[in-house]
Amino acid sequence: MISELTRGAPLSGQDHTDLPVDTYSLAGLAQSYAWLGKQLLIQHSVDEVFEALTSVGARQVPGAEHAGITRFHGGVLETVGATDELVTSTDKIQYTLLSGPCVDALRVDAVFETGDLQSEAQWPEFGPQAFAATGVQSMLSYRLFVEEQADVVTSLNFYSTQGEAFDPWAEMVGLLLATHGALAVATAWARERNEHLKVALVSNREIGVAIGVLMATHKVTSEAALGLLRIASQRSNRKMSDLAAEVTETGLLPLPTRVPARRLSSR
Repeated sequence: MISELTRGAPLSGQDHTDLPVDTYSLAGLAQSYAWLGKQLLIQHSVDEVFEALTSVGARQVPGAEHAGITRFHGGVLETVGATDELVTSTDKIQYTLLSGPCVDALRVDAVFETGDLQSEAQWPEFGPQAFAATGVQSMLSYRLFVEEQADVVTSLNFYSTQGEAFDPWAEMVGLLLATHGALAVATAWARERNEHLKVALVSNREIGVAIGVLMATHKVTSEAALGLLRIASQRSNRKMSDLAAEVTETGLLPLPTRVPARRLSSR
């Protein structure tokens, strides 16, 4: 497979100015892999990775005109990082029918490709509907395998209004993106989780200090002090961590004054 791909010629009319050196050789393939990694791993959040992944993919995958990410989480299918309205319109049809390359890539860890969508036997309903609605003829979809996010499944998808747009080399470049994309998503997700943990640790520390202050001030147990914080949070519609920070600073627990109920006059 590799030997066949490295002998391939660039598709006419494709822009490869961003890719380093000769991408149609093994050496070029290795350098492209490193270059793509740099573009993706500098992103800080998962959403930023998705945006970069589809932006780079739409430019660099031979034959691709547009790109998007299908994400399945909590029983909901959604499109993120779409580079064009054609992507979201095409995906909506898939999500309604629960059929199509993007959806199948979520179910099966495999590459799904078609160059004649309106006549594709594998998706007899989706293909004609998508072609009629958006003009898309070729699609290429990959599962993004992120082990750390077992409850979230995503696929990387490419679209073209041209027939038979994706050749074997396009599949290889797409695979590079999918491989690096999964790594970048895992890295960004771990970074976000660590930030959330840091925030949680700070909040828990402040709450612990506030409980100690309330215990000393009101001569109550730790459980009772925590209860006071919860009551104040509920009554004031403020986060417990914010109240805890105030208690730590002032030594006082702000409790909203009771507003007497107004009796409706009878007529």
